[in-house]
Amino acid sequence: MTRRTDNLRAKVSRILPFSCVDGPGNRLVVFLQGCNYQCITCHNPHTINHCNHCGDCVGECPAGALKFNENNNVVWLKEECTHCDRCIEICQHHSNPQITDYSVEAMLDLIRKQRFFISGVTVSGGESTLQLPFIIALFKGIKQDPELQHLTCFIDSNGSLSISGWERALSYMDGAMIDLKSWQRETHQWLVGRENHRVLQTIQYLAQANKLYEVRLLHIPGKSDLDIEVEAVGRYLQTLPESVQIRLNAFQHHGVTGEALDWEKCSKIEMERFHAQLSHFVTRPMTMPQVFV
Repeated sequence: MTRRTDNLRAKVSRILPFSCVDGPGNRLVVFLQGCNYQCITCHNPHTINHCNHCGDCVGECPAGALKFNENNNVVWLKEECTHCDRCIEICQHHSNPQITDYSVEAMLDLIRKQRFFISGVTVSGGESTLQLPFIIALFKGIKQDPELQHLTCFIDSNGSLSISGWERALSYMDGAMIDLKSWQRETHQWLVGRENHRVLQTIQYLAQANKLYEVRLLHIPGKSDLDIEVEAVGRYLQTLPESVQIRLNAFQHHGVTGEALDWEKCSKIEMERFHAQLSHFVTRPMTMPQVFV
């Protein structure tokens, strides 16, 4: 591995050693810190920004697992942490001090320890593609390692990456899961702070490259326009290759902060209604949520 690759590091908020819902099979999932969306309905708002070292969390940590270093930056003492998440609760910056810097080689070492129990690796976020050079180097390392070559490499993304970015990653990735949060650009702008033209470009590009594994729709009753524009959305999804999975997600309050806590949750009955509407235009099976809280 080159020196340039050795110097690449990623800010990781969490590593899930085993998951069966983040791509095909059993997967190790790496959640990277940082996001370029400001979703009103975000279930993990602490993954949006990087710590600004304001220090509000230091005195509030009951375990004393946070302190200032010599540069007056907040440092997380992993061994002392009880994971009560008090620091996340009080942070006004949508951040998390419990971040670990990983080199590519350190991440590969971690994956090797899990290689007998997983079928692949998924990099998620936040928005994972904000740390694209690390992802490319990691996936390249997996493909070149005789012990890891059997693992598939997937990206979980909001679809905001440019086509030139996807072109750089394409030869090292096996698939991607992309969120389509709304149909109208104005609604998308309101919900996440950006238009959706990049998302639609991403879906088309990955579909043509046979790298689009799944498109996910978040149904927010009375707020998103997916059910209002159900015919347009359904006919669009129907144009995608049959191999592309469609997953319907139901808006819930878990992890949400701010005004969206006052929004109506998506019930099982409401999701079944949306599914029935969409089924008039989409002939393939669509995955439904298993749990409504």
